[in-house]
Amino acid sequence: MRFALRRAAALAGAGLLLAGPALAGCGKSSGSSPAPAGTEPVTLTVNLFGDFDYKPLYEQYKQTHPNITVKENITDYDTHHKNLKQHLTAGAGLADIEVIEIGQIAGFQGQASKFVNFLDQGVDPSTWTDQRVKDASSADGKVLFGLGTDTGGLAMCYRPSLMKKAGLPTDPAALSAQMKTWDDFVNLGKTFQTKIGDRNVHWFDAASNVFNAIVAQAPQGMYDASGNVIADTNPDVKKAWDQTVAAIQAGESAGLAAFTPQWNTGFQKAGFATITCPAWMMSYIKANAPDTKGDWNVATIPGTGGGNWGGSYLTIPRSGKHVQQAIELAKWLAAPEQQTLLFKTKGHFPAAQALWKTDDIINFKDDFFDNAPVGKIFSAAAENIKYQPLGAHAGEFGNAIGNALVSIEQGKATPDAAWQKAVADIKNIAG
Repeated sequence: MRFALRRAAALAGAGLLLAGPALAGCGKSSGSSPAPAGTEPVTLTVNLFGDFDYKPLYEQYKQTHPNITVKENITDYDTHHKNLKQHLTAGAGLADIEVIEIGQIAGFQGQASKFVNFLDQGVDPSTWTDQRVKDASSADGKVLFGLGTDTGGLAMCYRPSLMKKAGLPTDPAALSAQMKTWDDFVNLGKTFQTKIGDRNVHWFDAASNVFNAIVAQAPQGMYDASGNVIADTNPDVKKAWDQTVAAIQAGESAGLAAFTPQWNTGFQKAGFATITCPAWMMSYIKANAPDTKGDWNVATIPGTGGGNWGGSYLTIPRSGKHVQQAIELAKWLAAPEQQTLLFKTKGHFPAAQALWKTDDIINFKDDFFDNAPVGKIFSAAAENIKYQPLGAHAGEFGNAIGNALVSIEQGKATPDAAWQKAVADIKNIAG
């Protein structure tokens, strides 16, 4: 149920040479390894579903690996993952490194043997939380086929100027205190809509983003721990639906589909006061609304303080042309030094859990967001994530519900009819 992470423009002028340890473990390899990398010129291909801000890192890597050139192939989220499944089945058309988003990773667990096993490559699985490792492992836990790159712990980004105009707190602690629960959030939105005095300004950007955040905090979402589809029967999903629909009916949603030109305009023109905000969203806001610097801040997400939106894995198909070189690059890209840099420059919060307690992360503040202590905020958010059981079609189920919410926002369906349509679509997808 994660939507595509459409990343901001490539990192420019990093100016740092990063050559630190690459997730090294102390265990001995328990399986066959690819042939050692040579020094002949090699072009590695990397397939992505958006710009991950890796291009400057490739240049840094080339300083110590002058024979390596990296070529990225970027497609949209759905096309990327569909192509990967097809290419794995065909055994052809695969890149040296393939990125898989967290909402899709469960769909590849049954094909773990087609990827390099990082447990045989000196990787320490304790780098990540147990759940992040489990999600990118074979059912028996003997194959770790993905290296976690970033995580999407949630906060709430907001516009202080709009809060002030509506007579609501502008201080993040005071605002957070008034929206401790999701019911509080919806009720505060009603107050906002009453007081803002502008029918073109809304409490939040899109109903689907609120719904996703609420469901992400539940113990289970679209699947149960046994892999059964519960998207249409899970009471937590229906409760999130009802809360979100109540907000739509109160006029709180701007009805702006995420990652569209209209959504971007909403950032630029102060069309909404709050947005569900994983760390990477900060980069998106900066890139699409640079003139709004200083009129943003970050509050605690309502509810449990947890929830996750986004995060990815680097995987290496075993059939690749340059497997050993790809292993070395993937381990380097996912190493703590690079994860720290990408957070401080582009907002991609590290998946490596040890970094959440380092001064470099904890003490980081962002002047675009009124000097908010974003390192502290997103470290706490990451600690609060309780990962849900994942399944192969979770993303598709989420999209079905998101489309149903859009139909309500647009006045094309009643809540009951939209829910029934979503349930029918979920059953059709599940087969």
